Amino acid sequence: MDELENHRLPKRMRGYLRVFWKENRQFFALLFCIVFFKSAIADLSSISGASMLPTLLDGDKVWVNKLAYDVKIPFTEISLAEVSDPIRGDIVIIDSKVADKRMVKRIVGVPGDTIFMQNNALVINGVAADYEVLFQEGASVIIEEHLPEKTHQARLSRGFVNRRGRSYGPTVVPADQYFVLGDNRDNSADSRTYSFVPREEIIGRSSSVVFSLDSENSYLPRGERFLSGLD
Repeated sequence: MDELENHRLPKRMRGYLRVFWKENRQFFALLFCIVFFKSAIADLSSISGASMLPTLLDGDKVWVNKLAYDVKIPFTEISLAEVSDPIRGDIVIIDSKVADKRMVKRIVGVPGDTIFMQNNALVINGVAADYEVLFQEGASVIIEEHLPEKTHQARLSRGFVNRRGRSYGPTVVPADQYFVLGDNRDNSADSRTYSFVPREEIIGRSSSVVFSLDSENSYLPRGERFLSGLD
């Protein structure tokens, strides 16, 4: 009797699984599509910390275009085709192996560029970047930095914080690698700390904030940042 009952259990279990799959297959198909989309096409990335001030705030959720540069096999870093090359000024999401974390930074140097920094002033291929002081914000100065391809804001400290990181190079960016900086120049661990970023570690490009929650104000929404573009 026991042997007969044990023989029926697997058959009964298979019946339960067939019913479960039939009733839930649409849900699993939808779940697979969502995971596939997030892995290969686009995703959201959370901003934590101050390294990209004033461009990005702690609590921002940014849109990540994963097809901006490469078409990759889902769930891998294997590129099937190159769509375009990252350019100076792009805000990119990086899956850094050296830092062992995901980072959001701005590309400043592309392969072949000679990068030199002197007291936070950038010199790219022997040409000094143009700067304009916009305003002072407490112990910080907000400037406008003019790169060859893009103009954006950056934040500099008026104090003596991290003075060692204000000068760098000169150094040449290797092939298939990129030099990245945070817009908050005196408060960012970037290529000055972790060296160059390999192209395959660049997940995608961000050009907009989807929504934002203020961590210093009970996580209330920052409505003015919803769907706002990024320079």
